Amino acid sequence: MNDNAHGFIADPSFMAPPMPEQERMIEAVLFASTGPLTAHEIAARLPRGCDVAEALAGLRRRYEGRGVELRRAGDGWAFRTAPDLGFLMNREVVESRKLSRAAIETLAIVAYHQPVTRAEIEEIRGVSVSSGTLDTLIELGWVRLGRRRMTPGRPATYVVTEGFLDHFGLASEGDLPGLSELRAAGLLDNRPPPGAMPGALPGMGYGTGGEIGDETGDQAPDPAQGDLI
Repeated sequence: MNDNAHGFIADPSFMAPPMPEQERMIEAVLFASTGPLTAHEIAARLPRGCDVAEALAGLRRRYEGRGVELRRAGDGWAFRTAPDLGFLMNREVVESRKLSRAAIETLAIVAYHQPVTRAEIEEIRGVSVSSGTLDTLIELGWVRLGRRRMTPGRPATYVVTEGFLDHFGLASEGDLPGLSELRAAGLLDNRPPPGAMPGALPGMGYGTGGEIGDETGDQAPDPAQGDLI
């Protein structure tokens, strides 16, 4: 090794590798990473003196138009599938789930009477709502909790979601089908159950059990339960 002008000896082990090699190093680091890495995190893994910004720019140019591209994600960098090839990564699985009669009736009551409390749902149906029924509708993304009523006990209310409207092709709650359409579709009986409150949807009777949303079956309402959930 030759002495430099200041009398120091240059140690090749501390010299930055050529730019193509720096790009290869960053390429390897990013492919092995489980998430985006910042320039600072990348620099910490490379030899001293590497120009991470320039290497990232060169690497990005090399991957333009390929199946994967180097992209910035916030402050980090990561390889991602080219946007026009994203459809290749999708796998659609159609899963049929049959809702119980109780779940269908509960969903209809929420849709037509929202915001509605659990006690009001039970009063309309004439039976108590099993714990699994509302949980299933919430898990499906069709029902969510609304504002609490400013009444004793501050009972929670239930409303349908945008996911419910989107699933059934409705622009708004005003596009819900009428009672005659529901009867024609077989979702409602022609006569209301005994003791149904005025304005209740016809056909709100006891659930059959054994279906999704009715794990424990419906029971007669507990007067002491009230609006509490």
